[in-house]
Amino acid sequence: MIETSMLPQRPARPLQRPPGGRTNRSKRGPEARRQRPAAGLITTLLLLAASLGMAPVAANPVAQAQSLRKASLLLKENGRDLIATRADTPRVPASTMKVLTALAALETWGRSHRFETDFFLDDAGWLWIKGYADPYLVSEELDRVITPLAAKLPGRVKGIGLDDSFFSSDVEIAGRSSSDNPYDAPVTALAANFNTVSLVRTGDKVHSAEPQTPLTASARRFGLAGAAGKQRVNLREREIALRYFGELLAAKLEGAGVQVDTAQRFAPVPGGAKRIYRHANSRTVAEMTGPMLKYSNNFIANALFLRLAEPQARGQVSMAGAKRTMTAFARKRFGWNDFTIDDGAGLSRANRLSARQLVDVLHAFAPYRDLMPEQDGNPSIRAKTGTLRGVSCYAGYVRRGGGWAPFALLINEPVDYNLRLRVASGLVR
Repeated sequence: MIETSMLPQRPARPLQRPPGGRTNRSKRGPEARRQRPAAGLITTLLLLAASLGMAPVAANPVAQAQSLRKASLLLKENGRDLIATRADTPRVPASTMKVLTALAALETWGRSHRFETDFFLDDAGWLWIKGYADPYLVSEELDRVITPLAAKLPGRVKGIGLDDSFFSSDVEIAGRSSSDNPYDAPVTALAANFNTVSLVRTGDKVHSAEPQTPLTASARRFGLAGAAGKQRVNLREREIALRYFGELLAAKLEGAGVQVDTAQRFAPVPGGAKRIYRHANSRTVAEMTGPMLKYSNNFIANALFLRLAEPQARGQVSMAGAKRTMTAFARKRFGWNDFTIDDGAGLSRANRLSARQLVDVLHAFAPYRDLMPEQDGNPSIRAKTGTLRGVSCYAGYVRRGGGWAPFALLINEPVDYNLRLRVASGLVR
């Protein structure tokens, strides 16, 4: 999936040299003479830096990051601060917030925990599904549901009931917009394929872009409303997401020989309905958090964030309850005071963490370091990026002297998109 904002920053514009790569010699007079000493001074400073074994700031990404006004950097090695620049200043962490969400999930449930979904049959022959925010009910997982479920069903199902009452109806993710981008998909307690649909439109024909995902009536309408070519559409609203889940499940049951009527209901499971099957996801929590970090999947992150609030919820899980739960977790786990948690994926600009707090999280995350994505082309760096417009962050581990050292870089101003990667490489050296 896509990075938190999916809005890469434009690289900083390089300084432009005059044609020929040298100073325009036609310039004469007082202004030109005033500029010569400045140029000479710069040359002298560069030569002095070279003689002392120091790289110029422009050539040293670590020094460049430290020189930024709205940036924080902390590298700890063997429990001590090796580099600390404004390390205690709270900043917008963007998707590095997902590391805290992953830690809370892993410490709360353990690596091997599996989320469950319940299936019921009522006296009228309706199939009911109650979701508990399993974020990984993808098409392949639904294939694992079909065989045992179909064995418990009659030859015909009169309709499908969809129960997402595990979440309160007003759940809304801070920082989420109403765009069609996959990272803006809503989070619902019952969802297929992260509440997105992958399609291909050719003229007036629409096809599923995934062989494991049958084309449903809703998906066909989405495809015809979109542009030609490949599309990845998010299911913008709760009812659209639930309807699509029911259609997809019905299509897979039809493929298994169960006739399913098109009627649907969105309501809690009726009191007299009998549970006929409980499905435990084939993926463990560890097998969900790894891809969440690697692909920066906002849907998984905020589903886990909300799911964590269940023990404290009185009735339905709410976003306010999830914020309180995660805030209490961070205070108890780390003793923090000055911080703000507004969502679990880092979409919200109201989130605030310092570089030191992120390094606290990384120290605790060390037993799960294998779940942290490896930087492309550099196995000595395992770290999570964070991107919003004007925000570029990176937090994880660099290999130094045979061990792993945690670091956090939080830049809250426009910079070259890849500066953070160069900083991490510099920390390795």
